[in-house]
Amino acid sequence: MEFTAKQIADILEGEIIGNPDEKVSKLAKIEEGQIGSLTFLANPKYINYVYTTQSSIIIVGKDFIREKDLETTLIKVDDPYESFSKLLSYYNDAKNNKVGRETPVYVSDSATIGDKEYIGAFSYICENVNIGNNVKIYPNSYIGDNVTIGDNCTIFSGVKIYSDTVIGNNCKIHSGSIIGSDGFGFAPNKNGVYNAIPQIGNVIIEDNVDIGANSTIDRATLGSTIIREGVKLDNQIQVAHNVEIGKNTVIASQTGIAGSTKVGENCMIGGQVGIAGHLSLGNNLQIQAQSGISKNLKDNSIVQGTPAFGYTDFNKSYVHFRNLPKITTTIHKLEKELKTQKKQNG
Repeated sequence: MEFTAKQIADILEGEIIGNPDEKVSKLAKIEEGQIGSLTFLANPKYINYVYTTQSSIIIVGKDFIREKDLETTLIKVDDPYESFSKLLSYYNDAKNNKVGRETPVYVSDSATIGDKEYIGAFSYICENVNIGNNVKIYPNSYIGDNVTIGDNCTIFSGVKIYSDTVIGNNCKIHSGSIIGSDGFGFAPNKNGVYNAIPQIGNVIIEDNVDIGANSTIDRATLGSTIIREGVKLDNQIQVAHNVEIGKNTVIASQTGIAGSTKVGENCMIGGQVGIAGHLSLGNNLQIQAQSGISKNLKDNSIVQGTPAFGYTDFNKSYVHFRNLPKITTTIHKLEKELKTQKKQNG
């Protein structure tokens, strides 16, 4: 896709310094820019690249003052980083603005699909599915019976959404994710054999949720597994049955949350965190990477370690963890000296 400086300035409500007809067709870092590319300057330490980059258009702040001659066209905005992010979203939306149905696909006669849909080849949409407007379903996706998907959602290729799942508006589910598979529910009988407990609940995903690739969210045993509005999940995350994740919480890759745990709002959870089941975790938490959570946490806690405890205490303790061999040697030396003194004192 090709854009002129004027088109970009109109999108960003910016001021053009240079040629309004200058054209770009790709994006680049400022230090790697080539002719026909668009870049931006947000960090002052990269200011020298403004005068050496080959980029045709540069987005800069309104406070930028040119110190040398420039052939590059500038677009001045209030916040270059925010404006470039906005442009990336615009570009991405335009690039992925597919419409129509490829072949072959299967769509049940009982399914309802809104306007401007895109359904990629080899997708399968089951009975009584209700899909909103401007929804993109990429190839090889499966949408189970009675699933509801709101407006402006993107379901990337290879996603499997099991029956009765409810997905809100403006959600993205990336490739390989599985939503609504059975929770890990088994009970031993008298012979020690584990029998499966039917998982008859569902998954509810509210508005503006992003789910990374190869993540799994299990359906509830009874009731619902709930992902609240604005939650962002990284790749390869496991959310077990009846878990609830609060509004605007973000979780990094390879974290696992066991069944029936409630995670609060506005939490930040690092990668490879393990969270035990049936816990209540407060709001505004910060859980550092590779922590193990085995007990309830109060609002505003910052924890680290396995089992996790206060972040500040962990850092203080870690100094001693690293010095344990020296500390042990010192203790043994003192013990020997004490024994020697006791013998000498009779």
